[in-house]
Amino acid sequence: MCGIAGLFHPDVPKPVDPARIRAMADVLAHRGPDGSGVWTGPGIGFGHRRLSIIDLEGGAQPMRSADGGLVITYNGEIYNFREVRAELEALGHAFATRSDTEVILAAWAQWGTACLDRLNGMFAFALYDAGEDALFLARDRLGVKPLHYAILPDGALIFASELKGLLAHPLLRREPSPQAVEDYLAYGYVPDDSCILAGVRKLPAGHFLLVRRGRGVPEPARWWDVDFCNPSGASAASLEEELVERLREAVRSRMIADVPLGAFLSGGVDSSAVVAFMAEASRKAVETCSIGFDEADHDETRYAALVAERFATSHRSRIVAADDFALIDTLAEAFDEPFADASAFGTYRVSQLARERVTVALSGDGADEAFAGYRRYRLFAAEERARNLLPAGARALAGAAGALYPKLDWAPRFLRARTSLLALGRSSEEAYADAVTATSFPIRSRLYSSHFRQSLQGHRAESRYVHAMRHAPAEDALSRAQYADLKIWLPGDILTKVDRASMAVSLEAREPLLDHRLVEFAARLPAKLRLRGGSGKWLMKKALGRYLPDEILHRRKMGFVTPISAWFRGPLAAEAAAIASSPAFAELGWFDTGAIARLAADHRAGRAEHGRTLWQLLMLERSLQRVFGFGVSSSGYTAAAK
Repeated sequence: MCGIAGLFHPDVPKPVDPARIRAMADVLAHRGPDGSGVWTGPGIGFGHRRLSIIDLEGGAQPMRSADGGLVITYNGEIYNFREVRAELEALGHAFATRSDTEVILAAWAQWGTACLDRLNGMFAFALYDAGEDALFLARDRLGVKPLHYAILPDGALIFASELKGLLAHPLLRREPSPQAVEDYLAYGYVPDDSCILAGVRKLPAGHFLLVRRGRGVPEPARWWDVDFCNPSGASAASLEEELVERLREAVRSRMIADVPLGAFLSGGVDSSAVVAFMAEASRKAVETCSIGFDEADHDETRYAALVAERFATSHRSRIVAADDFALIDTLAEAFDEPFADASAFGTYRVSQLARERVTVALSGDGADEAFAGYRRYRLFAAEERARNLLPAGARALAGAAGALYPKLDWAPRFLRARTSLLALGRSSEEAYADAVTATSFPIRSRLYSSHFRQSLQGHRAESRYVHAMRHAPAEDALSRAQYADLKIWLPGDILTKVDRASMAVSLEAREPLLDHRLVEFAARLPAKLRLRGGSGKWLMKKALGRYLPDEILHRRKMGFVTPISAWFRGPLAAEAAAIASSPAFAELGWFDTGAIARLAADHRAGRAEHGRTLWQLLMLERSLQRVFGFGVSSSGYTAAAK
């Protein structure tokens, strides 16, 4: 795992200052504390920070091909690099190292852009081909590894693993994007097709960018997608056996490392499954670790301990409490963009705990998206059945009733019918788009100033979900929702969280349940084998019955959730009250601070549930301070940032 950065002049090969490239790479030192390197050529410069995992001595980067015509800076792991290497050797290629980096160079030389189809892994890399005088940027299928890029005022294209790498370049303009703020307040993260910094882009998952000198910078090209349109006709029994083998192979392929390796263990189905297959493949006790919380309703440590005992792992755990709030500035530094998935607290702490003994940790992320494990899928499927049974007029009446029904956040769940009634009055795409938002459109609108509403120019965050679902390669509503989550939620929230939190402590996290072959297999499962009888991940749980006890397989899903709402009513109530008086918000002028104050007061008094929104506002404030200097008393920093 590494940090990469670089610069390319797409028009003419202007000189590149190595010191500037080094500065862009060195702010990513947390991603690669074991080594660094810089390479420059006519109109091109690559920087690299290395976390040594494979071929500790021979994998230094940037790496050049034997003839010097190809250069690469690369972040990630290719799990099948030995198989690809053998294929290339049979075609006449020779190798000087044991690294997967050299395999990518040879694969490009042999197959060009088609080399990506042969790579099974997580990666983001930049490759310069001197013969073509071209820069090739590529990102893995599902977006496990990040890559940001921007065009500078002088025409240069810069790129880096994290936004802070771009911010290290003095010519990058720092202006906040109103559309990105709307996106962030809707979702709690800035999606991959957006960035808090106007003018900065993220290379989308499963895309590449090929820039040939003198031909301008084109749009990224998609090289992979997941297709839900071809369900398997095989029996459930045979699919169950195939699933077990695919899970086993996905885990085993990610256990290759020349450094100590372990796993995150929450006690949920997914991480427990990963540990089960690791224990099966390992000759010694698997190193596992977990994080609990000081609120009993959010604490899963006893389930993690149960799994650890079952598979005789070397297990450690710690508790996250409200006094961990001091971590907020560390998280703001790690994420750059505002990020309000509060489980980042626990992910950072469990990464810290793992790093004490290992350099690589396997996680259970990805199965909920691929196999329909989220509770929202069950609710959406039930709403869709009702939507299909009701005539259009009845659906419109339900929506109208929902608009009149009071919002009873404090009431028992069966009395909270407003959301379901509103959903029935909308299209399935619009209903699901509303369901995945962290802060609803009506609440967001109340928080915005009139000036900010005008600056949005009609942009509404939910539209990207509606578009993704309507154009999904899927034939049923559940599959369309899963497709949208795989494209938007997974890279924007889940994978961003794991990457930044783990890399902040120089830990490599691997996601075996996002092996692309496993995801493609899940997409071919008939919908009834993903979601059946109100149970998500139905076939997966059935297949895991031989490995995990019912207490793990069928308990209520808690998720890795930090009890931030309870904290804002208790030990952090003062922090909630202070958000409305934020100097950053006052300077920016995009929010109605009176509306924020009322929202915070309603939450603290228990009249409404606004914990997630308050957390979003708090993390936004920290990002605005750090990236743009809003509300920072140092006039020098503020002037430079604007």
